Amino acid sequence: MTHFVLVAGAWLGAWAWDEVAAELRAAGEDAHPLTLSGLAEKQGVPAGLETHVGDVVDEVERLGLRDVVLVGHSYSGIPVGQAAERIGDRLRRVVFVDANVPVDGESFLSGWPSDPVREAIAAHDGFWPPLTADDCAGQGLTDEQVRRFVEGATPHPGATLLEPAAVSRPLDALPATYIKCLLDGDEPMPAVAELLKGEGWELVEMDTGHWPMFSQPRELARLLRESAVSR
Repeated sequence: MTHFVLVAGAWLGAWAWDEVAAELRAAGEDAHPLTLSGLAEKQGVPAGLETHVGDVVDEVERLGLRDVVLVGHSYSGIPVGQAAERIGDRLRRVVFVDANVPVDGESFLSGWPSDPVREAIAAHDGFWPPLTADDCAGQGLTDEQVRRFVEGATPHPGATLLEPAAVSRPLDALPATYIKCLLDGDEPMPAVAELLKGEGWELVEMDTGHWPMFSQPRELARLLRESAVSR
């Protein structure tokens, strides 16, 4: 049995993985959706980037998991990528779902036009406000899926987006799968493209938008299971 630890991106909690986790469990796998500090049912818990890295590592150690596939979506690729280094031989593979990857000394907001996000964080007491229904257009979501996203999303702790990652060894040394969601752009970001040159990294594409746990949960679960046997 493979143990999947599932971490959603900005604004989302463990609830976002309900359908994917159900598919994994029905296939005989073990699924552990994780809510990061400061989000969903953990609102009010102070959080920086290192807090989120610790959330992932602590979950693996608390449950005594081995043969672990860490799954990081969007923003959460940054703490998940750092946690993957820290859990040592407990790690089987790390899967980045249309995700950012940690770059030593750089933050989530490094390298892209961040002023509007920084301004939004400053204007909302240190939190990045969730997206609206209009922001979700063109991402392969039904009206019901958009409603679920918008109603479940909570403000994201701004410090986690502003603080730099700390990567102690080349990330391409990790066994990794990168899932690119094509409706969100058909090319991986430059940092990801560079990592995909490594022998241990593979690229998989999904013909859907940035939130495949909502738009294509069954297909995403299938790809996660296949990633666990990639070599």
